[in-house]
Amino acid sequence: MIIHTREKLHECDQCGKTFLRASNLKSHMTVHSQEKPHSCSLCGKSFSHLQNLKVHQKIHTGVRNHMCFECEKTFITAEHLKRHERIHTGEKPYKCSHCDKRFNQSEHVKSHERIHTGEKPYHCTACGKSFTHSCNLHSHTKNNHINKVNLQVQQFLL
Repeated sequence: MIIHTREKLHECDQCGKTFLRASNLKSHMTVHSQEKPHSCSLCGKSFSHLQNLKVHQKIHTGVRNHMCFECEKTFITAEHLKRHERIHTGEKPYKCSHCDKRFNQSEHVKSHERIHTGEKPYHCTACGKSFTHSCNLHSHTKNNHINKVNLQVQQFLL
């Protein structure tokens, strides 16, 4: 009966997102665990969900069947096209739950909300420092660990 009412009784205890089925919640939990069991056989990139791997694999075929009529840019999926079209329309359907700022992509609002929550989900395995965004972790690793190792190797070889 619950399926017919579309009531979502399965709630993620990490982020509050709700799901119709327990199996969908279980699949969603890989987002929080950083587990990525699905790997691309062509480039090795890993994904938490099989569907994301399938979309990614289309990159290797070069097929881009979805075109923006405004600027003629092409996309692999209809969803990517729809997300892109918001650039032209100015639509920003995602609102920060802490302030009035709005975004055209759900990923952007999630990233922005970390400013309010103080969440730092990206951790450096070399020194343990934490970061709000993955790009900050990559910069930190490059500037503080990789470059120093390269310098030490160069000095050793001299």
